[in-house]
Amino acid sequence: MRTAADAVTSSVEHVTARIFHPAAPTAPAPAGLDDYKTRVARHVVERNPERIYAGTLPPMLPAIVVLEITVDRDGQLADVAVQRSRNPDASQIALASVRRSSPLPPPQQLARATGRLTFSETFLFADSERYQLRSLAEPQASE
Repeated sequence: MRTAADAVTSSVEHVTARIFHPAAPTAPAPAGLDDYKTRVARHVVERNPERIYAGTLPPMLPAIVVLEITVDRDGQLADVAVQRSRNPDASQIALASVRRSSPLPPPQQLARATGRLTFSETFLFADSERYQLRSLAEPQASE
């Protein structure tokens, strides 16, 4: 008969095995840039759940930040810079969210001959601290 302690030990062993012996990535190569940006957006959302705004975005957004992101063929962040923003606080939140998410999914064949891929992602802020990413966002509410 299995005890509660056995179940906890088994769960701890399972998690430890996944941390120290992670499975090889089996995700298929991205179909194109839009597919890759969607994968990256999901990755950023998973690593920044406290910053994600769930629900319909309001009609007037307090901030919109566009970042230019460059990754190498392994998904390591090579550079991230603000491409457009009028809100320094929102810019810092967006930059920190991407940096905290590194490494990003590998771009595989999308990396240029230089071994890098540069793309933009838009952060749509619903309030002063929470956002949705344009690659995943649903339509905004109308006024």
